[in-house]
Amino acid sequence: MEHPRLIFHIDVNSAFLSWESVYRLEQDPQAQDLRTIPSAVGGDAKTRHGIVLAKSTPAKRYEVTTGEPLVSAYRKCPDLIVVPSRFDLYLKCSQKLIQLLENYTPDIEKFSIDEAFLDMTGTIHLFGEPLETADRIRKEISEKLRFTVNIGISSNKLLAKMASDFEKPDKVHTLFPEEIPKKMWKLPLQDLFFVGGSAADKLKRIGLHTIGDVARCDVRILKAHLGDKYGSLIHRYANGIDDDPVARQEPANKGYGNSITLPRDVADYDTACQVLLALSETVGARLREKNVLCSCLSVELKDWQFHTQSHQLTLAVPTDSTSVLYQNACQILKEFWNLTPVRLIGLRASRISEDGYEQFSLFEDEKSRKMKDLERAVDKIRGKYGTDIIKRASFLKEDALTDHAVSKKKHLS
Repeated sequence: MEHPRLIFHIDVNSAFLSWESVYRLEQDPQAQDLRTIPSAVGGDAKTRHGIVLAKSTPAKRYEVTTGEPLVSAYRKCPDLIVVPSRFDLYLKCSQKLIQLLENYTPDIEKFSIDEAFLDMTGTIHLFGEPLETADRIRKEISEKLRFTVNIGISSNKLLAKMASDFEKPDKVHTLFPEEIPKKMWKLPLQDLFFVGGSAADKLKRIGLHTIGDVARCDVRILKAHLGDKYGSLIHRYANGIDDDPVARQEPANKGYGNSITLPRDVADYDTACQVLLALSETVGARLREKNVLCSCLSVELKDWQFHTQSHQLTLAVPTDSTSVLYQNACQILKEFWNLTPVRLIGLRASRISEDGYEQFSLFEDEKSRKMKDLERAVDKIRGKYGTDIIKRASFLKEDALTDHAVSKKKHLS
């Protein structure tokens, strides 16, 4: 007998800031918990360069938003405490989360570094009722990993994700199809997954202000204003229709990648390159951790109309260097992006080979080899003494990309 689908969406509350707080408290139990004060992760507090990658709940009360420049955040909250990002640490925290979730189901889709979908259809009978099981997972994460999550429960991925965005933090919510009119249709339409600012403005101009308005609207009207594909998609989403399966994690040897769904549209190279720098750090750290190299790099963009485009580049020499990944990712971006506002940016390294089979290029200069040795040395130091013992200058100051990585200004000129 086939059971109805049961999907959980796990979303870490203020992930980077939570993971940073947990690490600091582990090193010093008397340290101030960043989650309890106006604080943010990202950029350089002294120069006020960079963007906000994560903010605390108290910072949110000052209307500090993820993705905004630090200069703007400081204007809203002059006493904001800003700490630099450490993506090697966040990657390890993300991996620990997935390992814990694997105790509940093998069918896990890692949606981003701080989100995952669990298909509990075939295993829920082992644990009990859905709400009880989700609450058990939530408590186990809090007790063992010392950070909190929201969990959304439904019969498909879309509704589970929508449910996890309800009241935060540290909550469990359901959003089954029969609950849509009461729980979802009253929400502003920009709360619907993949409805960006531009689409919301277009729909508001024709009198559509809530998700319910879009759900009840004639789909032909939506198609006329948003295009056939996007208009149809938004109408389906507003009615809670989503057949997308939970995709199991692919074998590690096929490639390493990460993506970020942005809280607002990005339409300039500088901000996009900031995101690529963050992604290059996580992908590079994973390559070095597995002692493998990649010889192909691709950048993926998804715009507010749900159109996806990507472009790839074959590298002259296989690499695991964050600096090389970042430099080439920016070049790829410059070659194919026409500045159409995007909501998701992804970076993927493929054509994986064992590090031991690397062949050095005759054109690789001494500085490049020294940089690779330096990055490996940094990984070892962090592994032995902690991730805050040494920091990549690229995350502390935008113009600190020296000989080993072409600066963003040069890329964008």
